[in-house]
Amino acid sequence: MEEKRVVLETRGLSRYFGGLKAVDGIDLRIHEGDLHSIIGPNGAGKTTLFNLLCGVLSPTRGQILLHGQDITGLPPYRLAHLGVGRSFQITNIFPTLSVFENVRLAAQALGRDNFRLFTPVTRLPHYVEKAYAALAETELLELAHVPAQQLSHGDKRRLELAILLAQDLDIWLLDEPTAGLASELVPGFMALVDRMRKAGNKTVVLVEHNMNIVMSLSDRISVMHQGKLLAEGSPQEIARDEAVQAAYLGTMYMDAEQ
Repeated sequence: MEEKRVVLETRGLSRYFGGLKAVDGIDLRIHEGDLHSIIGPNGAGKTTLFNLLCGVLSPTRGQILLHGQDITGLPPYRLAHLGVGRSFQITNIFPTLSVFENVRLAAQALGRDNFRLFTPVTRLPHYVEKAYAALAETELLELAHVPAQQLSHGDKRRLELAILLAQDLDIWLLDEPTAGLASELVPGFMALVDRMRKAGNKTVVLVEHNMNIVMSLSDRISVMHQGKLLAEGSPQEIARDEAVQAAYLGTMYMDAEQ
């Protein structure tokens, strides 16, 4: 079987805050089309690593490569134009704009008409079509003209996915996407993420605490501990890794195997 292409890679990536080595020499390889989860106990450094990948933080040392090209230190808006986008633990939308306008403007922001924000929407049919297609895919069409601030928390999460979809981004960085969702909504939401990923051959990097989601959907899992990469592998390999068991997972998955 042909090995998948590496689309995002880190080499010796580190970020220090004074004497604290929040991320310390991480070598990470994300393959095209994978859902790659980053997990670890609180304080392991996964959020700092995530913020380095999406350009919110610059590394103390090391490199980040996108399709083999050095993108170290590029800000989020530059990364978006290169096909890398992110969602946030706290939803990041325009609350007073309609659901449709949030998606249409996001699509336009990465297109050739990004400076024509006051152009009548009727003169920009391409972005209108992309917005409605993304809303249909995320099951938000019926809410298209509702102000975003009136959405439920779960629908706001789906709106963030619609924004990523409309922007034609190849790599989605999802930071705790199920945070704040009612437990009964989590499986359906993540099934939507997985379906969209596979339909569009998207690559997803996921930071998530819900281990049932991580274990059921991930192609690869990287486990961080005290700023370092403790282990990496398939869900089955991670569940059986003794170092991971000791540091994070406990015995619940081992017991399930017996």
